[in-house]
Amino acid sequence: MEKVMNVAEPLVQTGLIGEALDHGPVLVVVIDEDMRYVAVNQFAADVLGYTRAELLSKRMTEIACGSDTADIFADFVAQRQRHGTAEILRKDGTPLRMAYRASETRVAGMTLYVSVGWIVG
Repeated sequence: MEKVMNVAEPLVQTGLIGEALDHGPVLVVVIDEDMRYVAVNQFAADVLGYTRAELLSKRMTEIACGSDTADIFADFVAQRQRHGTAEILRKDGTPLRMAYRASETRVAGMTLYVSVGWIVG
């Protein structure tokens, strides 16, 4: 007899959510306190024109437009959450306007920042 998967189990839920979000319909990124990307979904990599490995070698300041990115990030860290719109650059240099919602989280004892974004007009 085949064992039926219990979709209510936390590990199963984590796997299902991760797999479902990997290809969209939103950009999901996780950054550390040094503004380095530590996790990105495949949809974000595809939309931005990078491989996942390329994005994971970058900092938020390399993708975000504007000289005030570090100040905005510092404000976000102080408030532990943020939402709004931002302009980011694709690998080919074209700008992309997106809305986002971000918040602080803790994973394996590390403070990380997760952001979910979507393309706007």
